[in-house]
Amino acid sequence: MSIKQRIEDLGLTLPPVAPPAANYVTAVRTGNLLFLSGNVPVTPEGEIPKGKVGADISTEEATEHARLVGLHLLAVIQEHLGDLDRAKRIVKLLGMVNAVPEFVEHSKVINGCSNLFAAVFGEKHARSAIGVGSLPFGITVEIEAIVEVD
Repeated sequence: MSIKQRIEDLGLTLPPVAPPAANYVTAVRTGNLLFLSGNVPVTPEGEIPKGKVGADISTEEATEHARLVGLHLLAVIQEHLGDLDRAKRIVKLLGMVNAVPEFVEHSKVINGCSNLFAAVFGEKHARSAIGVGSLPFGITVEIEAIVEVD
């Protein structure tokens, strides 16, 4: 089954890809690897969730934010490759959570993206999930990815 078909079967729609916020690109390919810049959550209404996880944002809300980031990462892959089926697998994710120092559920938050990718690609990937003191513009989650492509 194609990746596009899996996305449709999951009832998902890929969002439009926003232009980079500064002097960088959304993805760079070298050999058979595609490196995706960090992406932020954007709701279907175009809102960018902001706040500190563990203070004004719950783990569950932040997990949904990470899932939204995953959809945006898929859209970047689609835009860059022209066909999601050219993406063989997700190799690695780096997930950053804007959290209070006492927060310890970073991995649960990034599961929002990892679980989406497991459903779409059918396999697991390497991953790091870390807490940070802040993220650009006060966003809750930022995730970057490395993808094996053909």
